[in-house]
Amino acid sequence: MKQIYRIRLFISIIIFIFAILGICGIFYPVKIFDIQLAPLIQKNIADFSVVSAILISLIILITLFFGRLYCSVICPFGIFQEIIFLVLNRFHINKQKYIKNYSLKYFILAVVLGTLISGSAFLIRFIEPYTYFGLIFTFSIFGICILVFIFLLVFFKNRFFCTNICPIGALLGLISKISINKINIDEDMCVSCGMCEKNCPSGCINSKEKNVDNETCIKCFKCLDVCPKGGINYIRKQNKIKFSFKRRKIILSVFVIGLFASMVKAGMIAKEKIVHKFKEIILPPGAKSQEEFLNKCFNCNLCVTNCPNKIISKSNKNFSAVHIDYKNGFCDSNCNKCSQICPSGAIKKLSLKEKQKIRIAMASINYEKCSNCGTCVEICPYGAIIKNKDDKPYIDAIKCIGCNKCKVFCKFDAINIFAVRKQSII
Repeated sequence: MKQIYRIRLFISIIIFIFAILGICGIFYPVKIFDIQLAPLIQKNIADFSVVSAILISLIILITLFFGRLYCSVICPFGIFQEIIFLVLNRFHINKQKYIKNYSLKYFILAVVLGTLISGSAFLIRFIEPYTYFGLIFTFSIFGICILVFIFLLVFFKNRFFCTNICPIGALLGLISKISINKINIDEDMCVSCGMCEKNCPSGCINSKEKNVDNETCIKCFKCLDVCPKGGINYIRKQNKIKFSFKRRKIILSVFVIGLFASMVKAGMIAKEKIVHKFKEIILPPGAKSQEEFLNKCFNCNLCVTNCPNKIISKSNKNFSAVHIDYKNGFCDSNCNKCSQICPSGAIKKLSLKEKQKIRIAMASINYEKCSNCGTCVEICPYGAIIKNKDDKPYIDAIKCIGCNKCKVFCKFDAINIFAVRKQSII
């Protein structure tokens, strides 16, 4: 039993390293972000696929059999909090106590899941752990604020975010209540030393009452490792589903269900209006339109860090999701990386040939500045710029996709690129 903790920790660290390498654009060996639950749900709602449905089912099955292993093995933000906890614990800064299971997380879950099911990821990306991880490790301003917040939260309450705030944790926790294998205290073997409670990062163990809250337990297995008497174990328990008719629980359930239903309705209305306050902006190929992209993008910044030409920028006051900024270069006709790594389906997966036919913007020539040098004609990868009888270059609107390469190489700043309302196939 004691080896389970070390095996779990080793796997978690490997996944965490892969996650950092991927989010920072250094190395992308496995699509570790394709198994993050919230983006998977979003992808399945926006564009159903058998693969995403299987992955969601697999995560649910793992949780039904083993509890919230997702939170301690797969979620990089959860692993990041564990690393902070281990560092603080090593210096004897952090001592854990039993943490009450609060009801706030169910209301958060109802709000973000309701809007997500309605087709909008606009709210969930402000509290979703996968997004937080991306924002922290791409050093956005919001990410730095999150880093300070989560460090203080771990310092005072350890994995409180995972147990009482995170909507994904709340969802998996509800499934964990009926999981087959659970952490259990053997009352005959337990000597009430409190070591398990003191070392539990999620604060789910009450050593005085010899009770484990398996809903908030993230299955880190630290308790199995530190128990000196073997009084705590991870065993298969027969679930006895009890229906509670306590007034408080009935009222809570009614409020949560009502809030969920109202947020589904509100999300449908909001997703159509949310885009109107933003000006037109160029989006990565496969984003389709501003409205669809704003309601799908999680702002994880994975495409930002992995774009070879660094033309995809983080969200700002002009647009609240990632977008293309041509100040740094042009969209390479031989690159479709952003569409291959997007985990939420905000950027549709495109083959290289498909990507080369997506119009993301349009070019125009300012003839007052143009010298008729013909550089743009030569470098256009789509043959969209040709010379007319007067030896002047002009844009063939049927072929132009707005990649910005002509503008980058124009020495006279005679070319302008403007956004299109909706991406189309040329």
